[in-house]
Amino acid sequence: MSDTIKSKFDLSGKVAIITGSSKGIGKAIAQGLAENGAKVVISSRKQEAVDKVASEFSKAGLEAVGYQCHIGDPEQRKSLIDKTIEHFGRLDILVNNAAINPYYGPLEDSDEAVFDKIMSVNVKAPWILSNLALPHMKENGGSIINISSVEGITPGFGLGLYSATKAALIMLTKNQAKEWGRYGVRANVLCPGLIKTKFSEGLWTNDKLVAGFTKAIPLGRIATPEEMAGVVMLLASDAGSYMTGGVYVADGGYLISG
Repeated sequence: MSDTIKSKFDLSGKVAIITGSSKGIGKAIAQGLAENGAKVVISSRKQEAVDKVASEFSKAGLEAVGYQCHIGDPEQRKSLIDKTIEHFGRLDILVNNAAINPYYGPLEDSDEAVFDKIMSVNVKAPWILSNLALPHMKENGGSIINISSVEGITPGFGLGLYSATKAALIMLTKNQAKEWGRYGVRANVLCPGLIKTKFSEGLWTNDKLVAGFTKAIPLGRIATPEEMAGVVMLLASDAGSYMTGGVYVADGGYLISG
């Protein structure tokens, strides 16, 4: 039975860190990985928030712990990896999901402080967290999944700096795949379209924007966070063992609608 194709989705014995997983896409991804057998580390900026999710998962029979981590903080990044290894003894999957978008508007109206902050969290932090995870993944192989956005592939309006960081994350992923394949470490990137989360609330609560958006895309609706989990479960598991350096889109057809 262990030789079946279906069994390759089984993540039993694997350990996964998901950043920004106290809500939204990150939480849905963490739940999907845990339901497939992984031991998951719930991580976000507030300990209270990660404890709540870890407790919820545990009550559902899933194995989870919560560690506070502001990914923009060097000490907290290192602590997240160290605590995971201390608790579980290994690290197989890293999902770099946490991101910020502190500014919405024209490129020329932003300032350097915003640029530095968004680059630090959306690009620098996934780079460093992946570097910290690499030595542990070399032992058994591993999978890094970076969460970008369709905004990293095609530009919208008012999200220029965010788009720039998400495009950079796509190229970072490709370089990770190219350099780390020799260690049995795979790296892939998922680019969601508009998802109904707290993060994108300013967009999907605008009826006029939503009407235009849903009319333009083939599937005609906004996605739920749970619809992003399946792709990650594939990329994290042995079912995706030959997938590396890939850019995977889950956008309801947004990119082909233009």
